[in-house]
Amino acid sequence: MLVAGQARKREIRGMRSAILAVLLLAATNVTPPRLPGLEPMKIPADNPLTREKIALGKQLFFDPRLSGDGTTSCNGCHEPKYGYAIGAAKPVGAFGAELNRACPSLINVAYQKAFYWEGSAPTLERAVEGVWRFVLVPKGDGRPTVDDVTARLNADRALRAKFVAAFGQEARPEFVVKALASYLRTLVASDAPWVRFWNGETGALPENARRGFAIFDGKARCSICHSGVLLTDRLYHNIGAGQATGDVKGRGGLDARDMGAFKTPALLNIARTAPYFHDNSVPTLEGAVDRMLAGGFPAENKDPQLRAVQLTAEERALLLAFLRELNGDPR
Repeated sequence: MLVAGQARKREIRGMRSAILAVLLLAATNVTPPRLPGLEPMKIPADNPLTREKIALGKQLFFDPRLSGDGTTSCNGCHEPKYGYAIGAAKPVGAFGAELNRACPSLINVAYQKAFYWEGSAPTLERAVEGVWRFVLVPKGDGRPTVDDVTARLNADRALRAKFVAAFGQEARPEFVVKALASYLRTLVASDAPWVRFWNGETGALPENARRGFAIFDGKARCSICHSGVLLTDRLYHNIGAGQATGDVKGRGGLDARDMGAFKTPALLNIARTAPYFHDNSVPTLEGAVDRMLAGGFPAENKDPQLRAVQLTAEERALLLAFLRELNGDPR
């Protein structure tokens, strides 16, 4: 009887595992959001999009328990009202640590080819993990580790159940990363006026913005780097920025041939993502435009494509009008 009872228990456990596997497999059939005018989003085979992971990632994104000191969350530096960027000159991580670099917008982030200003993270998951481990849970004597934070999440029975629903198991550090990355992949501004304009809907932008785009794309030469529907070539250029904080290596830290080169930022929501450049050195949009029209910052070995451009007052005003119309939020 004892042997038969154990066999029955094993059978029940096997049935439960099979049912859970079927449910998790069925949950993978979530179509990634699409940005018209761009290649389909790449989803890693080991982290398919599911409703459960997206919902869990969204909750974690706004949960301060994800930080070592329990005081800040991902949206502390990536606020939706600022285009998932930050509205302050000095981003602050856990334990009050000030960060020198600007927090770029996370809208359309899944279409980037590499991550961070110098492109040192090859995947979105790696980028998320790096921010979590070094900004939200920085090392220090007596400070919690990511394992401690994960245990904290599991202590919440409702939250633990969401991890089980999404991954078949309770929270683990890699599941936190995958859930956050899944949520970030949904931050696609597919219905933004700029996106509609780029895809042929001329009236999506007002006339002064359309005239401004003609200057942006022509005389001002902005689209040499800020190109396509993403308004970035997703490459790296040396414009001389970083002298304000001494952060001047950029991609040169990975390859000496690219010394001083930083990723071209996307311009969606540019009017509400001040201050500007990776070192937060220019506080206003007008100042940032004038700096680039002047050919970047005074420095040696700048990108040879940079050159000073003289615009009339009317042309400058139209260019700024275009940039101020580049607002868009995830659908």
